[in-house]
Amino acid sequence: MTADLRIPQLGESVTEGTIARWLKQTGDMVEAEEPVLELETDKATMEIPAGASGQLSIVEPQGAVVRVGTVVARINQGAPTAARAAKAVPIVAPPRPSPPDMQSATTPPAGPALSPAVRKLVAEHALDPAQLSGSGKGGRLTKDDVLRHLEQPAPAPAGAPVPRPTEPRGADDARPPMEPSAPTPAMPPATPHPPEAETPERVPMSRLRRRIAERLVEAQRTAAILTTFNEVDLSALLAARRRHREAFRERHGVDLGLMSLFGRACVGALRVVPVVNAQIDGADIVYHRQVHLGIAVSTERGLVVPVIRGADSLGLPDLERRIEELARRAREGKITPDELSGGTFTITNGGVFGSLLSTPILNPPQSGILGMHKIEDRPVAVDGQVVIRPMMYVALSYDHRLVDGAQAVTFLVRVKERLEDPVRMLLEV
Repeated sequence: MTADLRIPQLGESVTEGTIARWLKQTGDMVEAEEPVLELETDKATMEIPAGASGQLSIVEPQGAVVRVGTVVARINQGAPTAARAAKAVPIVAPPRPSPPDMQSATTPPAGPALSPAVRKLVAEHALDPAQLSGSGKGGRLTKDDVLRHLEQPAPAPAGAPVPRPTEPRGADDARPPMEPSAPTPAMPPATPHPPEAETPERVPMSRLRRRIAERLVEAQRTAAILTTFNEVDLSALLAARRRHREAFRERHGVDLGLMSLFGRACVGALRVVPVVNAQIDGADIVYHRQVHLGIAVSTERGLVVPVIRGADSLGLPDLERRIEELARRAREGKITPDELSGGTFTITNGGVFGSLLSTPILNPPQSGILGMHKIEDRPVAVDGQVVIRPMMYVALSYDHRLVDGAQAVTFLVRVKERLEDPVRMLLEV
């Protein structure tokens, strides 16, 4: 009996995707809930489970563009599953390894699969991939890793003579001249870089990266983006966080991060200036009754913005828990398209990368995005005295077609007030 593995429904407005990677190969035994492929769509990368247990037969290759409902593989359910096959195989002694001189120098050792470009470089230079350190995902060896290894100078052979330095002689040195030494051999010419190092590498842009590019250009073309700035003294907020962080973790089982505190401050400010949480739809303005808060997360495949629905109705522990969960799943590539849609306001934190100041770009069709930056001790004037305080620049980019400058500044000031006096968030004032 054979079961078809079809591309499932992928969420709102997503009709097709690209097979980014097969996690199993033809002939492998799979279980029903075991992920067998990674599918990349315009919004996210997700793992697709087998759906049935048996032997896998791949129909669509890696890189194929497939639509919802397409049969990408078939599973022979008559074949024994991996677990049953393992029990049926008798235990035998492992074969004796061949002597090193009998092994092929070009046979790559067991480990992460090599890309065609890396495999070609390894073969051309007779390298052992096991002796190279990989910087890719899961320790995978990349082309840059091989090129860096080739650029390193070769170690000097053991027992090579070390040249003696010539002793300096002054003009009045009366000692007899030394016997002429043998001429110093000419230094060999520098080894040129391999041809591959001079040739740029061309790789196809992923669907997710293409979609990100399209949305950024769309935001610049369709919205009148303007940015207003302010700075926040985080002394009180950081002190309160230090005092209560451990008790918060013990009570709620989650850490107290800055993102959830900034999220609470934005929710309070959006209640005061609801137009920042609205959007333009044709000739209408849509005012959202809830705050669906987007949190920008940087992943290996690009920037994604998971959405916390109804963030205005969540307490601080639940908000922190949802942020942590969605960020983890986004980095693992397990976020779903539905979790990336429907946001009404976004927060992005460039401070984790050291950014001091930036102008974030809107996430269409939203009308506002708050940019956080790194915390830096700076001298500021407080009550006529110069003191050192942990300061952060905050930026609000907004659609000036809908949000007036006064409204944008008011929103940012309300965020600043809540962060500098955290009691305001508790009292909702």
